[in-house]
Parts: sequence; structure tokens; C-alpha cells
Amino acid sequence: MKKRILAYGRLNDDQLAQLGQDFEVQAFPGLASADDPAFRAALSDAHGLIGASLAITPELLDAAPKLEAIATISVGYDNYPVEALTRRGILLCNTPDVLTETTADTGFLLIMAAARRAVELAEMVKRGDWQAGIGPEHFGSDVHGKTLGLIGFGRIGAAVARRGALGFGMKVRYAMASPKPLLEAELGAERRELDELLEESDFVCVTVPLTAETEHLIGEREFALMKPSAIFVNIARGKVVNEAALIEALEMGRIRAAGLDVFEQEPLSPESPLPHMTNVVALPHIGSATHETRTAMAQRAVDNLLLALRGEHPINLVNETARRPA
Repeated sequence: MKKRILAYGRLNDDQLAQLGQDFEVQAFPGLASADDPAFRAALSDAHGLIGASLAITPELLDAAPKLEAIATISVGYDNYPVEALTRRGILLCNTPDVLTETTADTGFLLIMAAARRAVELAEMVKRGDWQAGIGPEHFGSDVHGKTLGLIGFGRIGAAVARRGALGFGMKVRYAMASPKPLLEAELGAERRELDELLEESDFVCVTVPLTAETEHLIGEREFALMKPSAIFVNIARGKVVNEAALIEALEMGRIRAAGLDVFEQEPLSPESPLPHMTNVVALPHIGSATHETRTAMAQRAVDNLLLALRGEHPINLVNETARRPA
């Protein structure tokens, strides 16, 4: 009997057919909740799961006794109980690498848009309020030659830094990462303690993963350390930042502006003041949202799951210790 896969992510017909060559596939397009009765019923015979944006709980794993592997169509895996998966010998695969460059594009888009007040001024033109030459009250800030501080200096952080250093002559500082001598040589980057980075940087960009240690890493104290002219950018996870403290810092002028692609609650609550603030550029979590990248992410997840269910090593494995000896 073929192993069974439950697919609840955005896979194209070719990718579903690829999975279906060796395995039985049951698709749940548009699945919004793991409490869906049909999905819950199908879990009892599932060997593999593939999808994204669905919270998987230990209780849900109890309903899937045959489960061997999960392939998430994302880099982040905060929706998954890694320790519980590892104890059960269930492999968790993710999709780094394929979204690095496009997410870095989004980060630099936010840097540029917030610095030059692009959204605010575009809206002024739309309203027909552009009646005279632009004066100092509408001036933005230069990006070239400024200091770019990266909180986290992994793949995405380094890609943002390359855009800044090589494209805009920015001075790169990084924190919350091990020393990176090769990147220091390539980009002239310098490692700092977090407080030092916050004090020095004109632009602060967050790229760390969400963990117990990084939740609310940036709060009232950290915003107080930044320059009043600083621009804060978050392309990591919303919960890395204390959103109430961010709102207060923006309202009180402790920092000049923010560019945000992620939020503590997503979709963003209609009650949030952030999208209505003129010094905020707020995007609906589009970091990897291009046709090319999303297709590549889904394909990487497919490849990971196929390898895992065949007993081979996936390309990207989060919990290496869950692998059983061959």
C-alpha cells in the first residue's frame, strides 16, 4: 500500500503529480484550520504533510500515528512543535535559500520607501494635494552612505547587507550573530553588541528567527537607544518586536519611521494604528511573495518530502536528531 500525503499548501498541478507518482495524495486546497473535520479524519492514515500557515500542535500529532515527515513551505517553523516532532521521530523540513534574495529585496524596499517617504507622498499625489514644489516638510532621508545595522546576520541579513554595502555604499554593522570574517572582508561589516548597534545605526533591520530568546527582543529599552532619526525595519517575525513599544516610539518621535512586513498578529488587526501612521510603511507579509519564489519554495518542500518518505536525507532538515539510522 502506498504511503499517504496530505497536501494543504499551494502546490501546482505538476507538483501534485510529482508527489502522486509514488504516494497517494489527498489535497486540501484553501485549508484554513487544522480543525477541519475532513482533514482531522485523514490524519489517521497520513505519512506526510506538506503546506504552510497551519499551526501543528502535539495534540494534532496524536491524531496522526503514522506520520513520518512534514514539509513546510516556509523558512520559519514557529508553527511546529519541534521537540514533540523529534521525540516522535517525525522529520520537519523547511525551505531556506530559495527565498533569501527576494526577502532581502523586500527588506531594502522597506528601507528605501520609509527613508524617502514614498508611500506617504504617493498618497499625496493620488489625493490631488500636490499643488506646489516639495518643501522641507516633505523631505526624506538619504540611504546611500548611511550606517545599516543588521540584527541577525544569516542568509537574509547578509543579502540585505550586500545591497546596502555594494549598491549604496552603506557602512554595515551586525549583532546577534557569530563572527562572520568572510562577510566582514567582503562588505566591510563590523560586529557589534546589540546596544552598540542600536546606538550607531541609521537603519536597523531585523532578520533573526523567532525563538524563545528572540521574542520581544526589541522593546521600549531598545527603541530608546536608537537615534531619533533612525528607521526601523522588520522582515523577520512580528513577535520579535514589542509592537506596543514600537507604536509608542513612533508616536513620541523616539525613532523617525518604520518599515514593516510582519506583525505580532497577522492579518493585522483593523484596530492597529500602524497602517494609518504617516511614518510607517506596512506591507501584508509579502517577503517571499513573488510567483518565482513561491513556486521554488513549494518545489523545495516537495523535494524534501519525497526524500524524507523514501528514507533519504532531505535537502533541508530542521530536526536532524529525529532521523532514524538507515
